[in-house]
Amino acid sequence: MNTYRSIFLIWAFFVTLFQAKAQEPGYVETHYEKVEYQIPMRDGVKLHTVVYTPKDKTKKYPFVMQRTPYSSGPYGKGEMKTLLGPSEKMMKDGYIFVYQDVRGRWMSEGKYDNMRPTVPHRKKGSKEIDESTDTYDTIEWLLKNIQNHNGKFGQWGISYPGFYAAAALPFAHPALKAVSPQAPIGDFYFDDFHHNGAYFLSYWVATAVFGYQHNGPTDKPWYTMVNTGTKDAYQFFMDMGSLKNADKYYGEDNFFWTQLKENPDYNEFWQKRSIIPHLKDVKPAVMTVGGWFDAEDLYGPLTIYKTIEKNNPNTYNTLVMGPWSHGDWARERGYQQVSNIYFGDSISTWYQKNVEAVFFEHFLKGPADGKTNLPEAYIFDTGKNEWRTFDTWPPKEAVNTVYYPHANGKLSTQTPRGNEVSTFISDPAKPVPYSPDIKFNFTPRKYMADDQRFAARRPDVLVFETDVLEEDLTLAGEIMAKLMVSTSETDADWIVKLVDVFPADTPDHERVQEGTHLSNYHMMVRSEVIRGRYRESFSEPKPFVPNQITEVPLQLQDVMHTFKKGHKIQIQIQSTWFPLIDRNPQKYVENIFKADDADFIKATHKVYHDAENPTAIHVQILK
Repeated sequence: MNTYRSIFLIWAFFVTLFQAKAQEPGYVETHYEKVEYQIPMRDGVKLHTVVYTPKDKTKKYPFVMQRTPYSSGPYGKGEMKTLLGPSEKMMKDGYIFVYQDVRGRWMSEGKYDNMRPTVPHRKKGSKEIDESTDTYDTIEWLLKNIQNHNGKFGQWGISYPGFYAAAALPFAHPALKAVSPQAPIGDFYFDDFHHNGAYFLSYWVATAVFGYQHNGPTDKPWYTMVNTGTKDAYQFFMDMGSLKNADKYYGEDNFFWTQLKENPDYNEFWQKRSIIPHLKDVKPAVMTVGGWFDAEDLYGPLTIYKTIEKNNPNTYNTLVMGPWSHGDWARERGYQQVSNIYFGDSISTWYQKNVEAVFFEHFLKGPADGKTNLPEAYIFDTGKNEWRTFDTWPPKEAVNTVYYPHANGKLSTQTPRGNEVSTFISDPAKPVPYSPDIKFNFTPRKYMADDQRFAARRPDVLVFETDVLEEDLTLAGEIMAKLMVSTSETDADWIVKLVDVFPADTPDHERVQEGTHLSNYHMMVRSEVIRGRYRESFSEPKPFVPNQITEVPLQLQDVMHTFKKGHKIQIQIQSTWFPLIDRNPQKYVENIFKADDADFIKATHKVYHDAENPTAIHVQILK
């Protein structure tokens, strides 16, 4: 793929990522007029803002805004989007839709900063800026300069735009009444580019998108994507070797790559970029949306919802978690499927019409004292393929239960007896793949529900299973793995997967991937990794003492899944997951981004199940 085509495709990918096609071509041109503005911020920087206003001037409309680093285009007179707002329904219901290029991106002025830190204290007359002040100043300008509005603002965004929606909540403008962060990045150390200290290598190619400044406003991509020369990501990254060898692809002009490799720990650089600590005194109504199979941002929506709930007990705060991968709820393809798992038809359209549109219409058009009639939590059960509603999330009625892996490969609620241990050899030269597919995709998606049989059959993956279930069993809520482990070396990663093993007589449906069958399918329900050096603190890494039994706690993200009668619950434990995450040398080095190729060595890992040191998987079960 040539460089120009690569740039174009990546730009097109982001611009259209969450834009479904309108069913009526020309609807936007017929019903809306577009004007582009350069709106001044308090420090004088001007942000490019595109406003679509209904042509029908007999009504007053609320604003609904999206702030994005992925372009507010198409730019220019007569160039119109094919769909406005979060959905076709909202477009036809009538709103003033606003799109803005964030500071330092595309047609906006200023300097770009990934996950720009929130200014914690506001001083009157201060020129200090953050995403909250830019949002505030934009709203203030639009209220004064746009006609036919009702004085109310809403904001939404998916993925990075979801972060910008969440970042509008601290010190929000009084006119901002309803905000929906969807698949929002909450903290770059736990979403997207890192998971619990492990670098997500699958996002390495995206470093080009976020790492280059541009000289002034532009309506064309200014970054160059890496030409990998192969469709085999596993082979490409194995051939690359240590991450220090990636410097030949990204130089010092890529500021994000420099930030990544110079800040491997959860230090002040990352901490001040988290939006989570600033979600206090939240005034707007909030509806956070996420997908159970979102490979990019699952930490963000769950943590943002829980944090707002904890810090703001009187704020309207709801959660929607559906059977979606990243942003699927904004698209409708008729059926909803992730990997080989089918969840039903028209689920996204149902959500758009009966949840999302209801939320915004109530707070932006309805009476202030009315009720949305939406539940606290709309949660999809990915085992039964049905929506559930709850008054709290996690459900207060869920019962804490502990499952224990045993050395004979069994998984049960019975505590281990004796001195049980499972052993495997982890070799960075032959890491466990995260997917059986040969591919080089920009962001991983389907692996979140992929068949895990390929991994279960490797000697460096430990497998523990329950007996065949005699009745349905529903996990709903949080999962905490408390691993009791040792390693012959001084560092190690630990990956835990929760897997649903289907019965042998499970029939295929028409869209099962060629070469795969649902007979004995090992569906990954949840998975997570922790870089072992961060077992006690993400900011203060610590080597392992060779062959010393050590506790490694690993918080997996929440789950809502019914393991049906006839299925089995399986836990897989491993130490490599390539090239989803980078390889751990297993020899402790200060900064893995700067490790030498010679630092990567084999190690013998042990997982203990004895009475004094039982490895345990803590779950919540709905009775």
